[in-house]
Amino acid sequence: MGEVEWILAGLFLLVAVLYSSVGHAGASGYLAAMALLGFAPEQMRPTALALNLLVGGIGLYRFWRAGLVDPRKVLPFVVASAPAAYFAAQYPIPKESYALLLGSLLLVSAVAVFRSAAAVAANDEALPLRPLRWAPALLAGAAIGALSGLTGTGGAIFLTPLLLLMHWTHSREAGGVSVAFVWINSALGLAGLWQATGTLPAALPWWLVAVGVGALLGTQLGIHRLPLKALRYALSAVLLIASGKLLLG
Repeated sequence: MGEVEWILAGLFLLVAVLYSSVGHAGASGYLAAMALLGFAPEQMRPTALALNLLVGGIGLYRFWRAGLVDPRKVLPFVVASAPAAYFAAQYPIPKESYALLLGSLLLVSAVAVFRSAAAVAANDEALPLRPLRWAPALLAGAAIGALSGLTGTGGAIFLTPLLLLMHWTHSREAGGVSVAFVWINSALGLAGLWQATGTLPAALPWWLVAVGVGALLGTQLGIHRLPLKALRYALSAVLLIASGKLLLG
């Protein structure tokens, strides 16, 4: 690997630690890192989804073992999101449109990560929950799945805030539901993208090692509630910079 690929490996490891601690697989962070280093969209989408698949799989296993994944809350979202991600991933996006869409996504991600940092140590398990309704869950799943396929993300950056805003889960369970959602979306999105392009970067195996280590560290932190306020603020800043680079050219 060249110098840029090694730099990316280090950035990917950091992103995997930060994101997996809250049940995310890190796609928006991987995309931000690649955007900062000038990677092309045709490289960014399959790379982010492949890394998501590994990190999401590790997170799903460990959150499941901790009793934080409720299949009854995952199913209504993935029924609609999985096919949407598969077909959206096959849609070719012009470079300018992709920059606008991804830049907007990263801006939303930056705000979401910044807001989550302020409440990272809060204990919300005593709050009453609302029943999860299939109709809004299906609509939300379809919309998030389409965005996932188009941009090469897993969609947790949208699903987690929605789960908490609607009081469908508590914070820790939201991470478990989100990581299951991410893994399924990433698998279908990567399958759709592979169907359309059939290419993956040569450095991917080394990057997979980096994010695998990061996911093991991050999920351990997340399950045991280690505070990550300062790191999340830093991650929010990185996402904001990458968003500005894409949106402002």
